[in-house]
Amino acid sequence: MKTAKEFDEAFDNGEDISEFVDWSASRRPNLEQKRVNLDLPIWMIERLDYEAKRLGVARQAIMKMFLAQHLEKAS
Repeated sequence: MKTAKEFDEAFDNGEDISEFVDWSASRRPNLEQKRVNLDLPIWMIERLDYEAKRLGVARQAIMKMFLAQHLEKAS
């Protein structure tokens, strides 16, 4: 068993720490997902699809990116 300091040092050094982690109990604070439904006009969907294709990402990714950028500016 490693101490917290040894664990942190191993992680910082890029060592494999997977044997010390219970992945079944892990979670990502503030990054949990929740599904929402959003109705948009067709012109918005077409513009989103255009931008997504231009950037080489999925529509959902471009929507998340736009929302995150807007929310960051609003903070």
